[in-house]
Amino acid sequence: MDTQELIKVITEEVVQSLNTKCPIGEKCGGCAGEFHCASQRPDDVQNLINVGASRVGAGLGIPDVGRSLAKYIDHTLLKPEATPQEIKKICDEALQYNFASVCIQPSYVGLAADLLRGSSVKVCTVIGFPLGSTSSAVKAYEAQLAEKEGAHEIDMVIHVGALKSGGYDYVEEDIRSVVKSVSQGTIVKVILETALLDDNQKIKACELAKKAGADFVKTSTGFSKGGATASDIALMRRVVGNSMGVKASGGVRNQQAAQLMIRMGASRIGASASVKIVDDSTSGSTSGY
Repeated sequence: MDTQELIKVITEEVVQSLNTKCPIGEKCGGCAGEFHCASQRPDDVQNLINVGASRVGAGLGIPDVGRSLAKYIDHTLLKPEATPQEIKKICDEALQYNFASVCIQPSYVGLAADLLRGSSVKVCTVIGFPLGSTSSAVKAYEAQLAEKEGAHEIDMVIHVGALKSGGYDYVEEDIRSVVKSVSQGTIVKVILETALLDDNQKIKACELAKKAGADFVKTSTGFSKGGATASDIALMRRVVGNSMGVKASGGVRNQQAAQLMIRMGASRIGASASVKIVDDSTSGSTSGY
């Protein structure tokens, strides 16, 4: 399948997903699952009627869809003016809502690690951020230092200029240098900055990240001219398959947007509006992330 055919298929998937009311996942309703869903078990409903039921009641299996989204979310604070007090606040929120991680600048990794120690919430930080143009050696050192200070997950920025100019060997080795610099259990996510790439470049970046041994591909830094789109998530998922994670970041500010990203293949959401997302507020964050 060539790129144009792939984009056509993905576009159809996005349109279909936009017309779907299912909140999370592939099963209708995303709640109790198909084995307990009245809409998916008409024979069982009929059996109840046959033995005398005059009415059948059904309710949602999950009372709070927002809370079920929390496990997908990297609660993010990457603005340059972030203070220690704000880091403490997002860590408290991450503990309260049980977010997957907090995503913060490297200088705050130690603080966040102390605040979250003993919990299931991971510490995620960014490397070569936000431009991605630092040398591979510097990125590798940043990653090593972050891991030493308590980071469990590393979000590194790809060298966008090298990718766009066809420097594929450089890009692959740049990613691999970070992957090799940290322990096997430390997750490495590769930020592609999709708003700056065409579809062929997005595909190539995903292929290179996969070859280099990264764990995730991620759409955006949140500091460029665009963020995550449903079509980009679908494309990235199609390229990497099920062997890697896909993270949607940048512009995901409400529950509906988060649900759409997950339906299109996102396994993680990077957001600064995390609390608003799980509380089902539709107001947008003022942050670029």
